[in-house]
Amino acid sequence: MALMTELDHHLGRLIGFLKDSGAYDNTLIVFTSDHGEQLWDHWVLGKQIYFDQSFRIPLIIRAPGGAADRGRGRVVKAFSESIDIMPTVLDLLDLDIPLQCDGASLRPFLAGQNPEGWRTEVHWELDFRDVVHGKAQAELGIGLDDCSLTVIRDERYKYVHFAALPPLFFDLERDPGEGDNLAADPDHASRVLTYAQKMLSWRLTHAERTLTGIRLNPQGPIEIPRAER
Repeated sequence: MALMTELDHHLGRLIGFLKDSGAYDNTLIVFTSDHGEQLWDHWVLGKQIYFDQSFRIPLIIRAPGGAADRGRGRVVKAFSESIDIMPTVLDLLDLDIPLQCDGASLRPFLAGQNPEGWRTEVHWELDFRDVVHGKAQAELGIGLDDCSLTVIRDERYKYVHFAALPPLFFDLERDPGEGDNLAADPDHASRVLTYAQKMLSWRLTHAERTLTGIRLNPQGPIEIPRAER
């Protein structure tokens, strides 16, 4: 609680300076964090786990200019990911968004709009290996490179896939606390398979993309415009 109070205090100092200096109306403000925290949620302290509390983070954006007036004070419940921040900043600065950016600009939301085709799910990954002490590997009986997981979550369901451990599947509508693993329930077998396949497709689509959309030909490198991706 003291840390949150300190953060609020210094945010107030910063915003106060922007207003006093006349820069507030011309400044893009993005407030977020790199991860959440388990404060004994699920009997866990820290961030190294797949539960929502470790990955659901704040994202508050104040964009300058009259174009954002319609969206001021708006609470958006659509899914966003950290990869959306870079293209949002570039878009608001009227700069090109690199083809290799996996995220999408949040600018339409800031203008009070609801863009078509917006994502209906979110993904995250966690590497929980303990390089120093080997605790995770020893307790779980798996290798160093097996200590990873990836998650796909939508409004209703959440699927957690481990490299070397059985998967988890939660019905968030019935079980918001994520305490009832349905992955081995025969009644949910087809749904678990569907989410595992969706996860695989997502991984394939968002693999290494440094040179994605670029091809060499006799005239030199050709890059596909982002709008045609």
